Parts: sequence; C-alpha cells; structure tokens
Amino acid sequence: MNHFIFDIPAEKYQSLSDSERYLLEYIVKNIERIPNMSIVKLSEEANVSTATIVRLMKKIGHDGFTSFKYNIKDNMKSQENVEAIDEIDSKIQKAIKKNELEVLNTVQMLNRGNIEDTIQKIHDADKIYIFARGFSEMIASEMNVKLQLLGKNSEMHNDPNIIRVKSRKLKEKELAIFISLNGETIELVEACKNLKIQNISTITLTAGVDSSLAKLSEITLLGFKGSHSFFPDYEVRSRLPLQVISRIILDAYVIRMV
Repeated sequence: MNHFIFDIPAEKYQSLSDSERYLLEYIVKNIERIPNMSIVKLSEEANVSTATIVRLMKKIGHDGFTSFKYNIKDNMKSQENVEAIDEIDSKIQKAIKKNELEVLNTVQMLNRGNIEDTIQKIHDADKIYIFARGFSEMIASEMNVKLQLLGKNSEMHNDPNIIRVKSRKLKEKELAIFISLNGETIELVEACKNLKIQNISTITLTAGVDSSLAKLSEITLLGFKGSHSFFPDYEVRSRLPLQVISRIILDAYVIRMV
C-alpha cells in the first residue's frame, strides 16, 4: 500500500471544519460501500457538498475522491476470500467477515506519522500511565505488561477516582495513554482535559472519530468499529480495533527502539 487512507496528522484533524469531521465519520462508518459510490451519491447520502468531499480528500492525503476509492478497493480485495469458505454457515461467515473488516480497515486508517510520533513519545517518557475502563482494561493491561518487559516505567489504572487523581499529578516528561472504544468515557475525558491544561503529552486509542478524547488528545490513533454487534442488548462491543492498534504500536516500538 503506497499510503494510508487516512493520512492526516493530529493537528490537521483539529483544523477540520464541523462538516468535514462529520463527513470523515460518515466515511469511516460506511467504508465498505464507498468504492461503489460516486461523489454525487456520497454528497447526497452524507448531506454535504461535493466541494466539502474534495477538500477532505486533499486533507487526508488524496488527489481526489476517485483516487481515494481506488485506494480502498485495492486494499479490500482480500476480503473477497471470505466467500470461498462456502462450507461454513452463512451467519458464521458474517461473523468472520465482520472481524476481518475491522482488522483490515483499522490497519488502513492508521497514520504513519502518528505511529512514528507515538513510538518517540513512548521512548522519551520517563513514566507512562495507561488509563482504561470496562473491556478496554484487558488491552491496557497487556500493553502495560509489554512496556514493562521492554524496560519502561509503566503503570495501568482502571479505577475512576484514581484516574482523576493521577491525571492531576503527572510530570512534564511523563505520558498518558487512553484506551476507549467510543472515546466518551467520562473519567477518561476529564483526565485528558486535566492533562491538556498541564501540557502533558496524551495518546488515545479509540474508534470514536469525532469523540471528546479524539479532540483533546495530542495524538489520536483511530480504529474501525463495525456497525453490527452480536450482543446488541449489552455494551460489550468488540475491542478488536483497539487490540490491533496496541499491538502494531508495540511491535513498531520494538523494531525502532530495541
């Protein structure tokens, strides 16, 4: 792949207009349909002007909407292989495809610059604090252990009160990493606000494109969250995109720094 689909640094994301952010979120949620849509069709469905689409394309590193579609199509060809498993029940095939889409689209959305910046932030930090709640805690715990094995001074917290208190006490050369699927967990958002006021570096792993954490964090690593859940009555949506991001970041850190 020549470049990532969403090749946009954090500072440029912050400069997007409300309509451009809305369009970006719409594209992320409908990524598998985009290759078969015209710019006019996307304009109608997303309720934005074609000029807004063109502006956003240029900001995320593409010459135009057509090149953007071709890039997506080229990188989604492997997804067709799922249909070859015709012996498997169709509903299980759907589950397989859902997970494959989340992994492939998450990898496509990762930004080279953000990965390199994250590696450098981790390397330079005197101490790293990882904050997470709910099912994201498992990813945070794994990340914390691996950082410790790599010789980093790292600790993970999931208690709301401890997260709030710790966020007020971080020092200049320390780093906070937030892991949140929707990017709206109240205590995490509050902690990120505290750290931003203190000019402490923050990194967020999330699937919430326009979430509070994405807007507040110095670096945001976005994953793709599918619209379908096999547990619709419970808040146990897949954290697979966040798992993929955390593993890529740590693997990249080992390659660069160890």
